[in-house]
Amino acid sequence: MANIRNLKMRKIEHIGIAVTNLERSNELFSRLLGKDHFKTEDVEGEGVKTSFFQVGETKVELLQASREDSPISKFIERKSEGVHHIAFDVADIYEEVKRLKLEGFEILNETPKEGADNKLVVFLHPRSTNGVLIELCQEKPGGSKE
Repeated sequence: MANIRNLKMRKIEHIGIAVTNLERSNELFSRLLGKDHFKTEDVEGEGVKTSFFQVGETKVELLQASREDSPISKFIERKSEGVHHIAFDVADIYEEVKRLKLEGFEILNETPKEGADNKLVVFLHPRSTNGVLIELCQEKPGGSKE
């Protein structure tokens, strides 16, 4: 088992919530959190439209499917709306993937792909993380946040 002092995950970056209607969910979370979302973004590669709320150092990401074959569409079909994933901010996504593979975790995409909010992302299979989809995310090199 990895030495806890060498832990590479720095914080919960965001919690992803699958929704069927982004506009209605933005209104609901605006009332809940007492603030408006700060941006929306289409992630064509994943077939989702996202909306972000900042809550302290952590974000809430609402995800609506933009096509029927998207992971969010499939998730909602199986489980309904709700928490889809927890994302952790990492300093070096490539090293973290290596570390987690050595620890026995099942990596869904070993090569980081473009995600929302100017991030590179990798997902861990829920069967290796007590049923929770885990996302690793790292700010894209040379990029800047909107």
